[in-house]
Amino acid sequence: MKILYHHRIASKDGQYVHVEEIIKALRGRGHEVVVVEPGSINQKKFGQSSSLVEKIRTHVPGFIHELAEFAYSLLDFCRLSAAITRHRPDVIYERYNLYLPSGIWASKCFGLPLLLEVNSPLYEERKRHGHISMPLLANWTETYVWRHADRALPVTAVLAKRMADKGVNPRKISVIPNGVNRSQFAENSDASPLAQQLGIEGKTVLGFTGFVRDWHRLDRVLEVLRENPEQNWHFMIVGDGPACSELARQASSMGIADKITFTGVVDRADINRYVDCFDIALQPDVVDYASPLKLFEYLAMAKPVLAPDKPNIREVLTHGRTALLFDVENGNDFRDKLLQLCQSAELRQSLSHSARALLDERGYYWDENAARIERLFEHCLESGKMSENP
Repeated sequence: MKILYHHRIASKDGQYVHVEEIIKALRGRGHEVVVVEPGSINQKKFGQSSSLVEKIRTHVPGFIHELAEFAYSLLDFCRLSAAITRHRPDVIYERYNLYLPSGIWASKCFGLPLLLEVNSPLYEERKRHGHISMPLLANWTETYVWRHADRALPVTAVLAKRMADKGVNPRKISVIPNGVNRSQFAENSDASPLAQQLGIEGKTVLGFTGFVRDWHRLDRVLEVLRENPEQNWHFMIVGDGPACSELARQASSMGIADKITFTGVVDRADINRYVDCFDIALQPDVVDYASPLKLFEYLAMAKPVLAPDKPNIREVLTHGRTALLFDVENGNDFRDKLLQLCQSAELRQSLSHSARALLDERGYYWDENAARIERLFEHCLESGKMSENP
């Protein structure tokens, strides 16, 4: 099958990991994948964002920025049309973005089935953070794209319900959670050399990976370390973000600066080595509809996980069997559950064993996601129209 993969991501971050892994997995199954994407993305290193986009967002009024986003679709439609004419793909796979109806236009114009991967309800998300100046146009484009895709692939059932509530035919919705690269994230790697290099060998390491934001509330981990100075516990943050400087300041003022390590952004290929240093993996909070990449990476490395007790997390994890889940409404529950994990090697071992087994049982791997996508495309091509889930 020849697949045209379409996206508008301008930053090499967690979003782009999903893009790269799905493309790699589809190619691994023997499909030819033609990619239509912003031209500058391939020149960026992991962790880099688009400086042009950031400047526009910072210095240009919101409605002008949003008009530019929508206008991009006109140019993008021309690029898609040229790529379709040249490569003659059988199908289109698109990662959803706001103000981006060009993929649907191309699908309709050329009669190609389009599968739409949806990771978040961007209209709602951006509106909540005050980044929508033209709500009517934003809401229209989101609804139009969601409803006109041949298949919508939300990453959680929570998100699937939101899409159905917005008028998407439930028979067109197939939930495909995020996954992990089974060859990169294996539990049998040796963390000792890196742990030695970082000065954390022999310590109980509480770890977090990703972009650190205030709402992750990682300050709660600092409180646990401050309250237990006699314990050989260490907190490692693998990544960067706007909350790191404040966390460093708090650690210093608490007198526990020596108990926390900030690695900064590390190369994507090395993430597994850092996760392997963890004794406990933290997913301290998550938006209600997300399918966090880090969660599957923690599980693949057979790490005991502490995560919030939310519906989207419960789609994957079971409290007491594959993770410990804490009550987000109870201010002390995060601390209490973290202390349970820190103080019980037996509990950590039990959760670790179940974590990796869960991935195999449910197929939370990129190559298995590619197989699911393949089946959906085949169904669309065979039926020639939308029908029941295969």
